[in-house]
Amino acid sequence: MDVEGIRRVVARAGDASADLIRFLYVDHGGVVRGKSTSRASLEQRMATGIGLTVAMQAMNMLDELQSVEGMGPVGEVRIVPDPDTYVDLPYAPGAAAMLSDLVRLDGEPWEACPRSFLKEAVASAAAEGIALCAAFEPEFLLARRETDADGERRLIPIDESLCFSSTGFAMAHDFAVDFVRALEAQGMVVELYHPELGHGQQELSIHHGPALTAADRQVWYRETARSVAWRHGLWASLAPKPLAEQAGNGAHCHFSAWEVGPDGGPGERNRFFDAGDRYGLSELAYHFIGGILAHLPALVALTCGSVNSYRRLQPQHWSSAFVCYGDDNREAALRIPSPMWGHAEASANLELKPCDSTGNPYLALGGLIHAGLDGMRRRLDPGDPVNVDPATLSERERRRRGVARLPNSLDAALDELERDDVLMEALGPLRRSAYLAVKRSEAVSFGAHDAAYECFEHALRF
Repeated sequence: MDVEGIRRVVARAGDASADLIRFLYVDHGGVVRGKSTSRASLEQRMATGIGLTVAMQAMNMLDELQSVEGMGPVGEVRIVPDPDTYVDLPYAPGAAAMLSDLVRLDGEPWEACPRSFLKEAVASAAAEGIALCAAFEPEFLLARRETDADGERRLIPIDESLCFSSTGFAMAHDFAVDFVRALEAQGMVVELYHPELGHGQQELSIHHGPALTAADRQVWYRETARSVAWRHGLWASLAPKPLAEQAGNGAHCHFSAWEVGPDGGPGERNRFFDAGDRYGLSELAYHFIGGILAHLPALVALTCGSVNSYRRLQPQHWSSAFVCYGDDNREAALRIPSPMWGHAEASANLELKPCDSTGNPYLALGGLIHAGLDGMRRRLDPGDPVNVDPATLSERERRRRGVARLPNSLDAALDELERDDVLMEALGPLRRSAYLAVKRSEAVSFGAHDAAYECFEHALRF
């Protein structure tokens, strides 16, 4: 029990007059869920946690409970918040929140807790001498929700502006400024913002941090974008394809590996960097790339975690549809970004493009770490970079270069995941059973409906 942390949070909640404090977690469906406590009960509930039925980690994104052994009506875990994640919610006056671990009654991490999965991956990386820094880079639709006389629900983008256009800036200005201020009020550093290709599509990036912090920030980002939009009478959707005919929303993951510092976090030396390499990457970075490419068909079941994800992952849509890496190649699954002038080592990183906001960020980033570590341990060679659009290569040339098509559906990705011994072992029996059951059920449920239903239901939840 972090007694000092609890006291610090209680004092901050009092100073902010926070009447309700949310204990949040992300489930296997990728949905942010939680419970809240009053300020009067905060100190006690931080010490004891809040009870949660084990069945909630067998619930899919449509609130359909799946049959998973060990996740039925009998049994309970506790939602235990991390005091270091406390934020006053600028879009919800009188409320605060913390991100939480799911803990067994004996005080040990629950085997189905996604946040604990990432913590375990971070520990595994530290044992290999590296600490990952990362940042998700989400895109989202800003729209108005309407229902016509026939009861048909739809989202109408706030504009029809062009990519990066000043019209797009103007149309979303009031929302964008409030969004930036809300993120900064929660301790996040905003780096870039612009209107993107799709109608009403926005992209705003935040500063990187240690792996766990990066995943936490992705949760806060999602919550903040949607909540600020609602206060403007708008709807923000981070779903991969909220509108089937418009550009999709990714949440590209930028990451780098640093030496482990004295505090266990990232130190001063970027172990992905080598000034003598033509792309500025070290041998370790290439092995890490090799591991991700080897496991990518399975990994996308975690990073692109919904039926809707695979509507976005299409060739020549700048979303990446093939297993390859390349130098500033935005059609490659892994991009080597060009370095920032004067900051070559600090900016040496990799970008995973087949990643979106329907993936549980703790599972996505944890799976990425395990895949990369496997490449390091086995010293995998990723081969030569693909510096052309892989869709323009002949099938024969793609086979020669080992450039395979990524899974084209959630079911196909789950099949790959089940065949991947490294990721299945890392997930563990309970977590993998629940995740597969939840995601298989979503594939079945959406398979019984048309594209309009699928896109709108994902838009509502992400």
